[in-house]
Amino acid sequence: MFSKISLSAWENLVKKQLKTDDLYAILTKDNLEGIVVKPYYDSVSKPLKNLPKVEESTHLVAKYQEALEDDAFALLLDENIENLEEKVLFINNKELAEHLLIEEENKYFSLIDLFSEDRKGTINEQLGKELLAKNFNRPIAVDVTLHQNAGASIVQQLAIALAKAKDLAESFSPEILKNLVFRFSVGNNYFFEIAKIRAFKLLFNQLSKEFGFNEVPFIFAETSLRNKSKADAENNLIRSTLELSAAMIGGADAVFTNDFKIEGGNSLTEEISFKQQIILAYESIINVFNDAGNGSYYIEDITQQFAEKAWQYFLKIEQAGGYCEQLKAGAIQKEIYQHATAEQQWVAEGKLKLIGVNLYPQLQITRNINDLYQDDELKPVRWSEMYES
Repeated sequence: MFSKISLSAWENLVKKQLKTDDLYAILTKDNLEGIVVKPYYDSVSKPLKNLPKVEESTHLVAKYQEALEDDAFALLLDENIENLEEKVLFINNKELAEHLLIEEENKYFSLIDLFSEDRKGTINEQLGKELLAKNFNRPIAVDVTLHQNAGASIVQQLAIALAKAKDLAESFSPEILKNLVFRFSVGNNYFFEIAKIRAFKLLFNQLSKEFGFNEVPFIFAETSLRNKSKADAENNLIRSTLELSAAMIGGADAVFTNDFKIEGGNSLTEEISFKQQIILAYESIINVFNDAGNGSYYIEDITQQFAEKAWQYFLKIEQAGGYCEQLKAGAIQKEIYQHATAEQQWVAEGKLKLIGVNLYPQLQITRNINDLYQDDELKPVRWSEMYES
């Protein structure tokens, strides 16, 4: 039997090895989310129960191409494809969603978001009614991929997803909360992104309880464009593999890989991108667990921090009139702009590292931050654009 060693004994050993009396000064790293990350954990104050998924195992979603029809059970469709059988279909085109003929042997999920993400701040209620009338498993999406790719913080993404769901419940009825797909982009901060997916499960369940329900969110997670570069596309493969892993461990119900090539993508690069999911699922089976991150003190702690911060930010949006009103006022755009430009400054300073862009080699900056961002507009910006011609 090993003798039990106290935490203070471990601390003293580390202090001796690092030749310091202040472990936090050396081992603690800053982050832009305002999340407190300890250098080590020996417990968590409020252990969480397993956070369930809607689906039994995570759907591995491929963009439709004929060559993948036999390999992929779940497909993302931008156009109508006939004679598909026993598939899970994610409809990614508004016109297709409106006119699609539903086949009983398939399952259908809409990725169509009803919000205009500009200063109009409107919800397309007519389209919503048409989609709700269709026999989709889940007919409407709440999409925050634009916000992540525009530079929103994790706290902002979570709160905005909640606020959009709340606006939909008020525009239609609270029953709509049972019919939503939440679409997230998964970024580069591995453990934070695991915690993001988990935190949203807590947040949405809390929101649903405000309406008398006890709902689990259906989460569709896709790889981010924000940290991808034109140069060294193979590095993008590594980045997206980690993002997919984070989404699966976090408990997403479906994952999708955007093409790892920023320019010049083709059917082969799309196939390679999809088969990253296959390797992760078949080699590690992380797609079948309800909550693979449960029990990690670190992940548990930051999950709860994200949930608490995002709920407060959500309440701030609601007190100011809701998501649509804050879009009209330009407040959402300005707050995302502030985080996005701070993040881009970290890239410029090397605090956020991109292999082949600002590290190994270090490319020259060709565009400044003010050229990339506007404080009144939500638009995708990749970090590496600062270095690209």
